[in-house]
Parts: sequence; C-alpha cells; structure tokens
Amino acid sequence: MDLRFTPEETAFREEVRAFIRDNLPAETRERMRLGYPPRKQDTVAWMRILNAKGWAAFSWPKEYGGPGWTAIQRMIFLEENLSAPAPEMLSFNITMLGPVLIQFGTEAQKSHFLPRARNLDDWWCQGFSEPGAGSDLASLRTAAKREGDHYVVNGQKIWTSTAHNADWCFCLVRTNPTAAKRQEGISFLLIDMKTPGIEVRPIISIDGSHHLNEVFFTDVKVPVENLVGEENKGWSVAKYLLGNERTGIARLGKSKERVRYAKEVAREVRMNGKPLIEDRNFRARVAQVEVDMKALEITQLRVVSAFAKAGGNRPDPLSSVLKIKGTELLQASSELVMDVGGPQAMPVWQQELQAFANEPAIGPEWAPQMAPAYLMLRAASIYGGTNEIQKNILNKAVLGL
Repeated sequence: MDLRFTPEETAFREEVRAFIRDNLPAETRERMRLGYPPRKQDTVAWMRILNAKGWAAFSWPKEYGGPGWTAIQRMIFLEENLSAPAPEMLSFNITMLGPVLIQFGTEAQKSHFLPRARNLDDWWCQGFSEPGAGSDLASLRTAAKREGDHYVVNGQKIWTSTAHNADWCFCLVRTNPTAAKRQEGISFLLIDMKTPGIEVRPIISIDGSHHLNEVFFTDVKVPVENLVGEENKGWSVAKYLLGNERTGIARLGKSKERVRYAKEVAREVRMNGKPLIEDRNFRARVAQVEVDMKALEITQLRVVSAFAKAGGNRPDPLSSVLKIKGTELLQASSELVMDVGGPQAMPVWQQELQAFANEPAIGPEWAPQMAPAYLMLRAASIYGGTNEIQKNILNKAVLGL
C-alpha cells in the first residue's frame, strides 16, 4: 500500500492551510493557541466562514451543501483545522445529525434542517445518555407517548454536552415499553429546546467549566413530523449516528498542535539555568510522543485508504485503534504542555496568590489554562465510545477472540 500523498492531495492541503491562515479570526486563533476552549461565538463565526466557502459540512455530499470530498481530503481538512488551531466543527450538527437526516429524514426535514445545521443557525445537542443508560444505551427509559399529532415526552437525559447553548436536541425515546427486546420500541425525535416542559441543569466538570448538563422533560409536546425514520425503529438510526460520531475522533491535528506548542513554550521556561527545551529528559519525552503520533498517522492513513477503497460505506473495526491511541495522545500532549508550566499551570495557586498575598499573577499568560485543558481531556477516553468498549470491538471483530 502506497501511503504517500498524491500531488493533488498535497496541493489540497496547501489550499486548506492558506484559507485557514487568511480567514481564521486572529483573536480566536490566539485564544486557542493559549489553550482556551473556543467560545460559542467563536465556533459560530468560524463555521459560517467555512460554510460560505462550502466547507463547513465537510463530510456531506455536494447535493446537500457539502464539498463532496474524498476520505483523504476530509482527513487532511480536519488535521489542518485542528493544527491551526481553529474551532472544530460542531459535531452534533455536522457528523451526527446531518448524515442521519440525509439517510433517514423526510424531504421536508432535509430542506429545513440541513441548511440551518451547516450554517449553525441551529445549535444541536444529543439526548442519548441517561442516569441508567450510558454505555448500555438500550436501557434508556425516557418515554414518548403518542397523542394525536404529537408525542408527549417524559424523562431525563444526562451528560448532555452544550445543552445550555442548544436550540434543538436529537433524542432517543422509548415509544413501545412492552417491546420484546430492549433495542426495539425506541424512536428518534427532533425536539425544540424552547418547548415548555424542558429544564436544563448545569453539571460543572473537573476543569471547572460548564460544558455538561442534565436535561429533564416533563410533558413535552413534540410534533409527529419531527420523528426521524420509522416509529420504534430508532435503534437503527442511533447505530448509524454513532458510526458517524467517531469520524475524525483521533484528532491527530490537535495532538500535533499541542506538542508543537509545548516545544515553543519550553524555550521560555528555564531549568537548572538553561531553557527546558535543552533538557535531555524533556527532549526524550517529546520524541516519544512524536514517534507515537507518526505511528498513529500511518495507521490512520491505512484505515482511511482501506475505507475509501471499500466504497466508504462499511465501517472498519480498526477505526477503534484510532480512537484509543488518538485519545491517549491527546492526553499525553496536554500533560506535556501542563508540565512545562509546572506550578504556574495551577489556576488555584494563581488565584490564591492574588487573593491572599495581594500580588499579581506571575509567570507566562498561557500557564494557568494548561491544568483545566489537561483535566478536561481526561474525559477523552470516555466520550465517543469508551476505550474499554473500543478494545472489546477490536478483540471480537479484528482478533476474533
């Protein structure tokens, strides 16, 4: 297998890189370079810039407003976007809901929701996990009872990312509580978050941010035309969505950007009278992460190339390797930058210094954000299908154990 990029693919990378360089707002780039997560307005602005170019819905076919790229082009685009660094596309809109509506939606649903999703006129969230139904999603209990031309929804969802920002939620609900199998009797609904009876409660995560939420539904009326696919056949829709959710989940571009930044700031930090970048142990640690990234990059090219040759319609279980190793490298690269900051990367320490000693914060501007970024990425091995589940997939589908 020849894993070298073609001249056309190399030219495409240069085109993407130049567009991002010339169009990404400078303030957004600088905030993300310093380790801050993108704000809602940053993501909205960037996606609209890309949508005007025809690139926001990077995985969609041309007839639905996407660029119609090959699998290799999509991989290049995602890597360059993360390497910039620029805000990621809102996955709920682009890699989850969009492909689902293209595959299962009515013409009315496609014509209304798809243009708004790719331009981020609607911010979507995902109503799947429940207190008793996380990895065992088929155990969900949120119920939807049909009454005339509406469903009446009651129940609770949890770990709902950005629900406090969301305009709409795509939600799994149980429409037949007496179905013979748990996977049967589940339906896929589109729910307007402004509907009476919806309550969003924040969950503050270990990094101190408000990203996650609990969502409660009490007698929420949802029009029947917001059903996607057939009633009681939502499990098939959910499986299709979860396959698309893992698109680009290795996030190799982000790991590359963080290692590059670690080397940059290590020139500013001194250890034993010399810049940290000259320390032999630090350089060995950087080298190991870079070797692991190169191995993952080659593996990603193999998986993407095989996927493209298969026609792009059959998920490859080897993609679980990308998820496992990709999240491990995200965590390793964030830890590397945090360790360069040392004690100054502890935001609590900085706050106490200002509050009790009446002294300004010391050290570089970037340092206090490194610990929250590190802590947030502890969840990378859980979301998008836990690494333990991915190992089970590899054991069964690849190794035959």
